[in-house]
Amino acid sequence: MGTFQDEQTKLPKWPRLTKFTLSVCAASVAELVTFPLDLTKTRLQMQGEAAARRSGVGSSAQPTYRGMVVYSGGRMLAYEQLRESVLGRNADGSFPLWKAAVGGMVAGAVGQFLASPTDLVKVQMQMEGRRALEGKEPRVRGVSHAFIKIFSEGGIRGLWAGWVPNVQRAALVNLGDLTTYDTVKHFLLRNTPVEDNSICHSLASICSGLVAATMGTPADVVKTRIMNQPRDLHGRGLLYKSSIDCLIQSVKGEGFWSLYKGFLPTWMRMAPWSMTFWLTFEQIRKAMGVSSF
Repeated sequence: MGTFQDEQTKLPKWPRLTKFTLSVCAASVAELVTFPLDLTKTRLQMQGEAAARRSGVGSSAQPTYRGMVVYSGGRMLAYEQLRESVLGRNADGSFPLWKAAVGGMVAGAVGQFLASPTDLVKVQMQMEGRRALEGKEPRVRGVSHAFIKIFSEGGIRGLWAGWVPNVQRAALVNLGDLTTYDTVKHFLLRNTPVEDNSICHSLASICSGLVAATMGTPADVVKTRIMNQPRDLHGRGLLYKSSIDCLIQSVKGEGFWSLYKGFLPTWMRMAPWSMTFWLTFEQIRKAMGVSSF
């Protein structure tokens, strides 16, 4: 019971930049493993959409990587800071579920808001393969051109198009991912013979991937559709007024289960992503002498 807490206090506190860098390294490995499944998920979510659209741009892993650097590093650093300094642990070193839920949602929302422009480019570029299959001309020549085009058409506001469902989705996903992983891991350490090793990390990551996929898929569908809709000169969407409007139109036109389009590839991506990320993250921290998450 006290061993885990004692080990945590023995290790020195590391700079925030170091922890940010470690989380980015772990996320890079996870992204490389799961990017093909992310592409499949996005295209499935666009099937059956009831309105004519296309603002898709070329398909590439570059914006995924750039967004992941900001998002993954930001959310992990924010959560740990909230857990250790803002919300605080209990006297016995435990972190209550309600605090973990608040921390996970806030950390995910902050990280995703900062990374929203790169996520917008990623979603649109993933649809370029579909445009090519339909015989349509490419709309941009690369990532830089995509950013320039979006900015020229909608300004700063255009770069953050769809940020509300983006942030909503990230809050729900991290409520499932960060909260579940942290809670399950420390539950196992405190209440079972399982030690702080790869077995514990694997069990916690399996749970976190499933919960994150279940909670995040509806918001992910709405986010993808809003971010991929055509826009006017002021950056306003032409198909949906808001995330609620998109949600209502999707359910009315295609039924409730349209919100879970792409759930299987979402879960198939989140499960290996979560396991790869957490195992890598924990091992990197251990190798660097940083305390276990």
